[in-house]
Amino acid sequence: MSPGPGADSAPAPQSDHDTPSPPARASGRSRYLPGRLIPGTARIPGTARFRTRRRTRTGPRADVPGTGPRPVSLVKTPGPTDGPATGRSASDGPATGGSPSAGPDTGGADRGPGGMFSSLRIRNYRLFASGAVVSNTGTWMARITQDWLVLSLTGSSAAVGITTAMQFLPMLLFGLYGGVIADRFPKRTLLFFTQGAMSFGGLFLAALTLSGNVQVWHVYMTAFFTGLVTVVDNPTRQTFVSEMVGPDQVRNAVSLNSANFQSARLLGPAIAGVLTAAVGPGWAFLANGLSFLAPLTCLLLMRTAELHPGPRTPRGKGQLREGLRYVSHRPELIWPIVLIGFIGMFGFNFPIWLSAYADDIFHGGSGMYGLFNTLMAVGSVVGALLAARRGTSRLRVLVGAAVAFGALQIVAAVTPSLWVFALLLVPIGMLGLTVNVTANSSVQLGTDPAMRGRVISLFMMVFVGGTPIGGPLFGWLTDAYGVQISMAVGGLVSAVSALVVGLVLARAADLRLKVDLRRGQPHLRFVPKRDLVTVA
Repeated sequence: MSPGPGADSAPAPQSDHDTPSPPARASGRSRYLPGRLIPGTARIPGTARFRTRRRTRTGPRADVPGTGPRPVSLVKTPGPTDGPATGRSASDGPATGGSPSAGPDTGGADRGPGGMFSSLRIRNYRLFASGAVVSNTGTWMARITQDWLVLSLTGSSAAVGITTAMQFLPMLLFGLYGGVIADRFPKRTLLFFTQGAMSFGGLFLAALTLSGNVQVWHVYMTAFFTGLVTVVDNPTRQTFVSEMVGPDQVRNAVSLNSANFQSARLLGPAIAGVLTAAVGPGWAFLANGLSFLAPLTCLLLMRTAELHPGPRTPRGKGQLREGLRYVSHRPELIWPIVLIGFIGMFGFNFPIWLSAYADDIFHGGSGMYGLFNTLMAVGSVVGALLAARRGTSRLRVLVGAAVAFGALQIVAAVTPSLWVFALLLVPIGMLGLTVNVTANSSVQLGTDPAMRGRVISLFMMVFVGGTPIGGPLFGWLTDAYGVQISMAVGGLVSAVSALVVGLVLARAADLRLKVDLRRGQPHLRFVPKRDLVTVA
């Protein structure tokens, strides 16, 4: 099981009739008593303005669309300035005010509840993570071996790009349908089918390779089959995380999923390199096929009574259009998805770049290619653990990490030194994972549970669906103009797109860049426009 490109703070508890109550004071006691008017709140149609009795309900109401978790914030706000939930349905128009602000700052406590590994206290999630680390190791073994096998069979970086494109083309073509399926059926049952199908694909390619009959079109076909299964597996697996851990731990679990996947990236390439050099690539494919027995076993051992199943969407017409309309009316969802689409298409072509650097520039062979992937994995693990430690998924972190990610790619592309290039892969991996997890978690917790599968499928369709375009394009650029030009172009497009999206989000939130040259003050920061007027 691979992680999702990863979540925000848990949604505030809501009662049957009330708007969300403002946060409590630092002492832990609420300053709002039952029966008293909550100041600063606007009346929502069909709700009352008064709190009449104590409620125990937590999380969004399943029967009221649009009352899901609040969107993430681009800037820290100085106090409890949250407005009430808008209560809009998926078919409503855009919210007035359009600010992607999620509410008050927590006084610097930017950590999820319970610490960096808090979600591992939950038994079902421990089983899920245990199975995933085994299958993830097999996945990375197969991924590295697949790229190197295609390069060995054809001698072409463009062929590696085509292999990558075949694996992600189904997500581009059918990605939204996977989200509809994930919203409609029990997720644990779906995962039995998808993980079993991935095991079959790995064993099929192993049989062809071990028998000596493998051809490059066999690799293309297997990659396309894996991509078809991933269409359903990705949104199902990512939304199943919230069912295992509940809303309070979604961000932490998404981040640990990424850490799990990237930790396996440390082992997989090394094991694949040893197996390929010693006995051939077929054994790496065989290990991948067998590795899926671990997640299948762990799914069987889960306690279904401890899951938190969300509302399932009944069969009906127009569900794809409903999901697209839902996202299009929410700038805090659509712009992170747009940004991750540019990063996925132009910035995440490392199978092409790293194999070409190892083979053509530094002449190090498969061992150096494995080393490059291992160094990126080290950075990715660090990025995932830092994301698990943070308690918020702020859009300014997403934009800043994306700009730095593109800039470092440009620096790495032009450096002539092997060791400088290798060391730069660590922060590049850290920033790339930060972009992935922050975008994923902010989108997940900014979405109503009933719509989450479709929104995440759109996220994944945009993120990995651009690879069928970016893979062949950058493979051709690498063959025609060299890998340095190819990687520099990818980094430039990533950085520029992040800057543009950051400016659009700042404008949507009615923010302006404030320059403060006083000593001891942040020199550059985004602040609400009204604060600039006050200062002026």
